[in-house]
Amino acid sequence: MFRTRTQHVLTLLASSFFLLLALASCGTNATGSPSSSSSASTKGNVIEVVAAEDFWGSIAAQIGGEHVHVTSIITDPNADPHAYEPTAANARTAADAHYFILNGAGYDPWAEKLLQSNPSSGRKVLNVGALNGKHEGDNPHMWYNPDDVTAVAHKLHDDFVALDAADATAFGQSEQAFLTTGLQEYHGLIADIKAKYAGTPVGASESIFSYLAPALGLKLITPDSYLKAVSEGTDISAADEATVEQQIKTRQITIFVYNSQNTPNNIQKVLNLAKTAAIPVPTITETLTPANASFQDWQSSQLKGIQSALATATGKK
Repeated sequence: MFRTRTQHVLTLLASSFFLLLALASCGTNATGSPSSSSSASTKGNVIEVVAAEDFWGSIAAQIGGEHVHVTSIITDPNADPHAYEPTAANARTAADAHYFILNGAGYDPWAEKLLQSNPSSGRKVLNVGALNGKHEGDNPHMWYNPDDVTAVAHKLHDDFVALDAADATAFGQSEQAFLTTGLQEYHGLIADIKAKYAGTPVGASESIFSYLAPALGLKLITPDSYLKAVSEGTDISAADEATVEQQIKTRQITIFVYNSQNTPNNIQKVLNLAKTAAIPVPTITETLTPANASFQDWQSSQLKGIQSALATATGKK
């Protein structure tokens, strides 16, 4: 059982009336777009949830509804989740969490260090990489894999029920609403793109697109070693760089999907080549954009951009 969030009005002359008010605790409500604050809930226990990244925080907020209060650490679209430096406030937030979500698979090692330096025997941790069988060195961008998103939603539901069994029915309803109504447009766009453009050769700036491309039925022909190097900030081999440039110049790809939050020195040359070759360049990002968007609105907006770029490049409307 978790104590709900309260504000006590204590003065030396406090009357019994105010003492009763102080005992009437109230919870917090989390919305689909996580933030560090939320409105009050009028009943039930509130699970304090901290997410290293806002995309997992958004999903947690929707599964938990009014029975969770979600704080996401990385909410700035301009922040680099790989190189984030936690603050003292982040440490206090992590220490007070009942439930902590990190991406794992080497994506946010700072989050693991944050947990280790702020131990709590009562805190439950969801490592998404471990849940989905991913380890450091594997592609960590699991929020771009529709199957992994579903797995996380199920896990959040199960863990919230374990922490607050009294609200199991509410968690079940919220999970069902997220997976059906919430993700309806998202899954519809994925199905539409796959139906119209399956097998279409495409390129990408890094491995963030490596899970979504096959889900869309697209043939990602950019070398895996190139995608991984850009994602991890390591040197790109001359051979891979030449291959990517040749694929663009000779129009072997129809679109080039670009992560606008990861811009290594070579990327502007690649984008200029794509522009010269009249190859559309739809953009995607690592974190919620805008910062107050829900997971599904963010993803659906990006899918629409990819769909439009494919339509332009192929003439298939």
